[in-house]
Amino acid sequence: QVQLVESGGGLVQAGGSLRLSCAASGRSFSSYAMGWFRFPPGKEREFVATISGSGATTYYADSLKGRFTISRDNAKNMVYLQMNSLKVEDTAVYYCAATLERYSSSYYYTTDKYDYWGQGTQVTVSS
Repeated sequence: QVQLVESGGGLVQAGGSLRLSCAASGRSFSSYAMGWFRFPPGKEREFVATISGSGATTYYADSLKGRFTISRDNAKNMVYLQMNSLKVEDTAVYYCAATLERYSSSYYYTTDKYDYWGQGTQVTVSS
């Protein structure tokens, strides 16, 4: 069983940056692939990024490459999402997710691949 708690969301102006954090409980954190998804208002949940258990491999939504960076610290059971050059359309509730890793990172780009979810953190980007 894995419990996930996101933090770091808030209100930021367009062009600014935020770093989201996800704290994971449970054992063998490095055995889990981790992902970030977001739920923009009025839209379906979107894939943001995923990272392998070791942290060596990452995979991003094409539209977010170059602006968002996913990372993890297995010693601290933490996953991060650094978001730069934020746009109004990045406004969403951001969710952290985990699943036991069995395949390469590119496999974990849909919500149905994940077994554990956090409660989400709101990011609002103002113009």
